[in-house]
Amino acid sequence: MKPTLLALAAALAVWTAGGHPGAAAQPVVPDPDPRAKDAEPLPAYPKADPNAKVVPLNADKTFFMEVLPDGGRRVVFVAEVCLREGALEVFLCKKGTKEHEAVLRVDLDAKLIHAALEAAGAKAGGPAQFVNPKTNEPDFKPATGTTIKVTVHYRKGGKLHTHPAREWVWNSKVKQAITADWVFAGSRLLTDPDQPARPPFYGANSGEVISVSNFPYSMLDLPVEITKDDASLNYEAKTDRIPPLFSKVWVILEPVAAKK
Repeated sequence: MKPTLLALAAALAVWTAGGHPGAAAQPVVPDPDPRAKDAEPLPAYPKADPNAKVVPLNADKTFFMEVLPDGGRRVVFVAEVCLREGALEVFLCKKGTKEHEAVLRVDLDAKLIHAALEAAGAKAGGPAQFVNPKTNEPDFKPATGTTIKVTVHYRKGGKLHTHPAREWVWNSKVKQAITADWVFAGSRLLTDPDQPARPPFYGANSGEVISVSNFPYSMLDLPVEITKDDASLNYEAKTDRIPPLFSKVWVILEPVAAKK
């Protein structure tokens, strides 16, 4: 059963307001980066349908559930461009983690995005497997889970653009953007063996929110084999399609119904 939107919004509001264990104090705001002078502003919210209901999931109104007239749901949030050139292992990371190898970063707990995807009807599968747990021998199995259509909506050169996020990830070996859609692998919850009573850590918060390379803690991953070596050699940011650094971008996650 899908969680109700009111219950989800209330739970996320408590979390983002500091009601979770170990909530940190408000961070000091750093001086603005001079490279931000060319950054594009965030466009208006990209409603899929004029009659859709848009429910904010945090106090900052940067994270939303959109309910379409046909009952479909989309998870939508604001991210920021953190890299335009170079090799990629991640498409989107949590802020303060893997900005050196991700196109976008988001200032949200990845566990909250996971909860919103479940509320939108997606089912988590599992991250990529690299070793057979019974034999301890190498045995790759790709990530599984509901297919998630990932779209970006943004300004570049003063014009609005909306297209699949995979168009920003270039495979230099075959000279084309990646063609696979991501799946909801769901990451893993990790218990601290020294402090087992503490709330478990959601693995994707180490950086792998939407991955390019296969990682054991990815929230969204590509359901094909891409090693870290392959990613660093073959997968790179498609610079000419990406807006300037620090531009604000809408990221849209839409679960794809399984074929019957």
